[in-house]
Amino acid sequence: MATQLPPPKRQKSNYAKSLIPKTEPEPEAPVPSIVVQFKNAETGLNLGPAINLPADTARDALQMLVNKLKGEDEDPMPYAFHLVPKAADAAARVQIHDSILADALRPAASSSTAPSFSPEDVFELWCEPQAVFRVRAVGRCSATLSGHASPILCCAQSPTGRYAATGSGDATARVWDMETETPKHTLSGHKGWVLVVEWDGREKLLATGGHDGQVRLWDPKTGQAAGQPLLGHSKWVTSLAFEPVHLVSGKNYNPRLASASKDGTVRIWNTGTRKLEFVLTGHAASVNVVRWGGENVIYTGSSDRTVKVWSGVDGKLIRTLNDHAHWVNTMALSTDFVLRTGPFDHTGKVPKDDEEAKSLALARYKAQTANQPETMITGSDDHTLFLWPEQASSSFSSSATPKKPLARLTGHQKQVNHVAFSPDGRFVASAGFDNAVKLWEGKTGKFVASLRGHVAAVYRLAWSADSRLLVSASKDSTIKLWDLKTFKIKTDLPGHTDEVYCVDFVADKVVSGGRDKTVKIWRH
Repeated sequence: MATQLPPPKRQKSNYAKSLIPKTEPEPEAPVPSIVVQFKNAETGLNLGPAINLPADTARDALQMLVNKLKGEDEDPMPYAFHLVPKAADAAARVQIHDSILADALRPAASSSTAPSFSPEDVFELWCEPQAVFRVRAVGRCSATLSGHASPILCCAQSPTGRYAATGSGDATARVWDMETETPKHTLSGHKGWVLVVEWDGREKLLATGGHDGQVRLWDPKTGQAAGQPLLGHSKWVTSLAFEPVHLVSGKNYNPRLASASKDGTVRIWNTGTRKLEFVLTGHAASVNVVRWGGENVIYTGSSDRTVKVWSGVDGKLIRTLNDHAHWVNTMALSTDFVLRTGPFDHTGKVPKDDEEAKSLALARYKAQTANQPETMITGSDDHTLFLWPEQASSSFSSSATPKKPLARLTGHQKQVNHVAFSPDGRFVASAGFDNAVKLWEGKTGKFVASLRGHVAAVYRLAWSADSRLLVSASKDSTIKLWDLKTFKIKTDLPGHTDEVYCVDFVADKVVSGGRDKTVKIWRH
């Protein structure tokens, strides 16, 4: 039987179309005009006279206006903006991402819980400069360095960016000169994979931790071991953290070192005497990450699903945070960048002695925490992140109890591998097995954007010192540099021939390493 075609569809005649009643489009609500007073967030002073603007003036246009008011036409500076409702404290500030209309007026009109704003108000728009210097975007591979005989598992640049250290499955760590882009030292002594490398804040010591349970200290200038290995862990070392420079006591500069292990303990070592000071016990499974905060508080995250907060003075447990439903893999502090770089800032000034280094590091830490106390974020195999309030303060208001998270950050579809605060503390970036990099607000945990482009799991993230650039390393064998204005890929950096396990961004260079056993240096 022949196939029957359906009858042709009857078309409406023009006459029939004319009989259909026309629906008028609803008129759009007019955009109100508002009066905006720009204020300097650092000094509280007005930046000029109040200006009448349309409420939907975009953030980029607001930035241009502020730069005009300050006479910065040659090299315009990026600004962050926020409003503070009149009947609220400074903590209830509203960030302006798009415009005052989208971020303040519409939420106020549609929700009773949102801060109240009216077009009749004079909007005091507080302006914060995002950075006083610029890091040049990397765009090319300037060196491919071979030497390791097995995959490179970890890498870290020194606080000044002058050196980089890598740890490998070949049981060695290597130090590379980032200025000449050449090998400097090979550090041999571990009896298994080198899983973690960590620099102290003055660039005087390098610590390595291995699969053999040993922690070793090295002089990065000579490449020699600084004393005997630190023995005591019964399983492999997972994470290392040096005591921040401004907390180091005594005449000689001997920062203490915290080492976390698969054996469920954290050991605190005196790097001067090579003696064990105390052991943090209490976790029921592997301790996956340790951080030493600027208020002399030690933070640990474990496979027992808990985060613990300890005193750095005597090792006493302060509190246990147990909101995660699975292993805690990663942790970041809003002060990570200033603690890691100690007395070194973008000016390149080198302290002449230990006392000056401590005072410079303390001044940088105080400046960082003036507007935002040291906060912590943790990421887990339960696909979520938790943003926690300040843990070090002895006095807490009822609205911010330290055991209750400020926010639960959901959106990742698989385990969260890595999380990192931007150096200015304004943003948090997280990376997961779901191929995504996600961006969140550093103070509230509010979702900002998904950065999509990787086609396999994302292992590590690193921020530029000016908080304008983010770099990610992935299983898909690429590194990607992200534009945080458009939330799109700024530069794709292919070159590795296999999975990229580690990446770090200091000064204006990026270092990366992975399964192809090569170290790559990327620059402008």
